[in-house]
Formats: sequence, structure tokens, C-alpha cells
Amino acid sequence: MAAQTNAPLPDGLEVGGYRILNKIASGGFSIVYLARDAEGSLCAVKEYLPSTLVRRDPGELVPVVAPEHMNTYRNGLKCFFEEGRALVRILHPNVVRVMNFFRANETVYMVMAYEEGRTLQEVILRWRGRENRPVIAERHIRKVFHLVMNGLREVHANRLLHLDIKPANVYLRNDGSPMLLDFGAARQALSQDAPKLFPMYTPGFAAPELYRKGEQLGPWTDVYGLGASVFACMLGSPPQAADQRLISDRMGELYARLKGNYSESLIELVTWCLKMDPTERPQSIFALQKALRASGGEIAGTDTGPDTRASGMSRFLDTMAGRLGRRRRADPAPPLES
Repeated sequence: MAAQTNAPLPDGLEVGGYRILNKIASGGFSIVYLARDAEGSLCAVKEYLPSTLVRRDPGELVPVVAPEHMNTYRNGLKCFFEEGRALVRILHPNVVRVMNFFRANETVYMVMAYEEGRTLQEVILRWRGRENRPVIAERHIRKVFHLVMNGLREVHANRLLHLDIKPANVYLRNDGSPMLLDFGAARQALSQDAPKLFPMYTPGFAAPELYRKGEQLGPWTDVYGLGASVFACMLGSPPQAADQRLISDRMGELYARLKGNYSESLIELVTWCLKMDPTERPQSIFALQKALRASGGEIAGTDTGPDTRASGMSRFLDTMAGRLGRRRRADPAPPLES
């Protein structure tokens, strides 16, 4: 994915009733700022700013769009706005809370609840590389992803797909509960008449159907991302990229490296999620979650209801993340290498 090459909004600027404090994250399609609302409460403001389509120099507010990119940019704006409209309806503890969205500076902004914690990617990066030891213990993987699936079921129920599930987009609050982030790749793909753009993807975590235009996307596409994210928690790096698997699939040897540290049932579940043929994967998050529970027995401290929190998980996260402790979200950690 492309890196963000545009200048962020200046600190202290007021836009749409929110005062920008500083940039906290960026990617090829957007910049995220820490901000305060009119009541003084902290929030995160995400600005649509695709670096491949627009240019914004320091001191400028309005991005410059080349004429040949204008139609694509406007389609992206429409998708971003419609995604904000859809996400603002989702009230679930395991999905980032979108509180508002507005237009300004000839682009669109999405206002989200701000919470302290760390990404799952940061935890993996800290703990991978230990000889003959699991990166993250299986019981913790099961707890975290059971809750992530609760949130994703709610997303799918609202006729949205995430399409960019990866450890960097799973945020662990300081109380230990996970939250799905960054719906920049999301499309209302469950509705045939919805506007669509060719989705962005992250190699290793992206299903093979995301590499080809015109492919049918569905819950099974997010299932692949979930399986790849669990795999990264187990091995410390993503699976082999799907386009490379089509040439020479070496996932068998990577699965073999998981044996001894993880149960056969969890390895089999991940293998099922990472099938190249979409019809061979679980066809819904409910089916996958049911299989996860069946393969590991009762998952302590969890519930499938909409008000689920990860009670009792904060201690293990504090241990895993060491002295990362209580801090605000900073620039993204380095990507997991395949």
C-alpha cells in the first residue's frame, strides 16, 4: 500500500468544530489526528486524503487533485462519506465508534471515539522471535479473536465488509478489550447497487479475490483476513501473499512451524480460513466463531452478546506488552514482514 506523502493539517487548526492537536497516524488513503470537540473531549478525526490522487503542501488546507484523477477522487469521497454514514449506526464495543462525519476543505472527515491502548501488531512485534515459544499464547488468541468476531458480525449485519483485517487494525484498549479499526477499505459490498472502488489490500492478509477486479466479495473475504491475523499472532509474521501462493504455495511448511506451540485444532481452523478457494472457507463469521468455540471448548470471560467486553484480559496484555503501558496511539508500528 502507498505511503502518505501529503502534509498534515497544522496543529491548532479548527475544522468542522474540532480543534486539531496533532497527527497520530497516517496511511496511503488518510491521515488521523488527535483532536478536541467543542466540549473539550478528545476524539480522533480521520481525513480522506489518497496520496496517489492528491497533493497538499505544507501550509495548504485544500488538496490539489489532477484533472485526470478527479473522477476517481470524487468516487472515493462518495464511498468514504457513505461508509461514515453506515458506521455511525454501528454501536458495538468491539468496533471503533464513529460519532460524526462532515465535509470541509473539499474532502471528508470522520470523527471517532479516542481510546488509549496499542495495536495487536505492536504486541506481536514485541514478542516475536523467542525461540521455541509461542508469540502469543493460544488462550489469549482465542479470547481476542472471539471478541473481534463479535464486532465483525455486527459490521456484516449492517451490510459492510471490512476488507483490510490485520493486526495493525485490531486495537487493544488498556482494559484488554479489542476493537476493529480502519474501515478505509470497507465497501458496502453486500449490496449489489452500492458504489464500489477497487479495494486496497495488504499482502499476506488479503484474500486472493481482492487481487482481481470483478471477483465476488463477501464475509468469506474477511474470514481470510481473520485467519491471516491469527496466523501472524502464532508465527510472528503474515502468511505468504495470496498472489505468490498461486505461483508456489509454501504454506504447508509454515503451518508445520506452528506445531508444538499451538493445538492441532487451532492450526486446522487457520488452514480452513486461508483456503485459496473462497467456497472452501467458512462462509460466515458465525460459522467461524462456532468452530472456534467448538475447537477450544468454552472461552472464559466472553459472551456472544453485543455488550461483550474482555474482562480479565488486561493483566495478560500488560504482561505481553511490557512497559508499553498506558500511552496514546502514536505513529503506526513498523509493518509485519512476510
